[in-house]
Amino acid sequence: MIDALKLLSRRGLFLLDPEAAHGLSIKALKSGLVPSCAAPADPRLKQEIAGLTFTNPIGMAAGYDKNAEVPEALLKIGFGFTEIGTVTPRPQPGNDKPRVFRLVEDQAVINRLGFNNEGHGAALARLQGCSRQALIGVNIGANKDSTDRISDYVAGIRTFYPVARYFTANISSPNTPGLRDLQARESLAALLTAVLAARDEEAKKSAKRIPVFLKIAPDLTDEGMDDIAAEALAHDLDGLIVSNTTLARDGLKDRRQAQEAGGLSGRPLFEKSTAVLARMRKRVGPALPIIGVGGVHSAETAAEKIRAGADLVQLYSCMVYEGPGLPGRIVRGLSELCDREQLASIRDIRDSRLGYWTARNA
Repeated sequence: MIDALKLLSRRGLFLLDPEAAHGLSIKALKSGLVPSCAAPADPRLKQEIAGLTFTNPIGMAAGYDKNAEVPEALLKIGFGFTEIGTVTPRPQPGNDKPRVFRLVEDQAVINRLGFNNEGHGAALARLQGCSRQALIGVNIGANKDSTDRISDYVAGIRTFYPVARYFTANISSPNTPGLRDLQARESLAALLTAVLAARDEEAKKSAKRIPVFLKIAPDLTDEGMDDIAAEALAHDLDGLIVSNTTLARDGLKDRRQAQEAGGLSGRPLFEKSTAVLARMRKRVGPALPIIGVGGVHSAETAAEKIRAGADLVQLYSCMVYEGPGLPGRIVRGLSELCDREQLASIRDIRDSRLGYWTARNA
């Protein structure tokens, strides 16, 4: 059944515009047409990160379920956690269409969506109907025309505090002009101070502390990585997500589509994002949680993110090519890896190839 769905996604959905195909996949999950394909629970894959318990380390990255329409359905197909958003205080349509492009030869996607979403109110209403046990993160951002972007992030913390299991402050999308400027040290310090102060205030009111992660770009200079690491540690951030899409176009086969503006994701991002992950792990040390994202399409690539320093792994774009059975296949593959290498925990391989990936010139 799962193989048939994969074939359908490649032959049927690829006849549609990418955004139309995305919408159809959301409808399929809502309707229950996508069967549960979760792998059996394996205690060796269970992770305790930032005060949260993850049944397995594979998560759906932000960008797929922008409006919190199907978070629990995604958990049923094998993900250990999922992240909705990016969601902004006010609804916004995003950038002009067309704005999503498949690079089939490269198994990649370029998007310039621009935080298209229905706003805080719509997402909050849906999340209020979800189980509080479901491990659903909320990825927050700023409206394109905002005059005070930091206040938009603070509003996200306050609005979603009763329903979020964790927050991600997304300052790394290349599709909102000026957003990546928040990665600069002075701006980042101001953002983290405000966001974490809001979190701490809400924690006192509710008697629960919700972790806050920061999502960064893969296109950082060494100086930029130094600044982010320093501020993350100085502000007692709960973790990093490495990384978002890239503006680079190196080595792509589809040169025509490669000319489209926007962020590139999928298989070509794997090496760059994994090298940046390892370099950030070197900078922040062993204690700070890191979620690795970018180009994950198999159990082996997920495991390699962990070897490079990740505690958890997220994916999205490669599901376009691999279908809805991908998370379950990866989880089963990680269990098989634990069997082969006689691991008590998948965590035992973390950092085992840190030196290799730190030295990569990706």
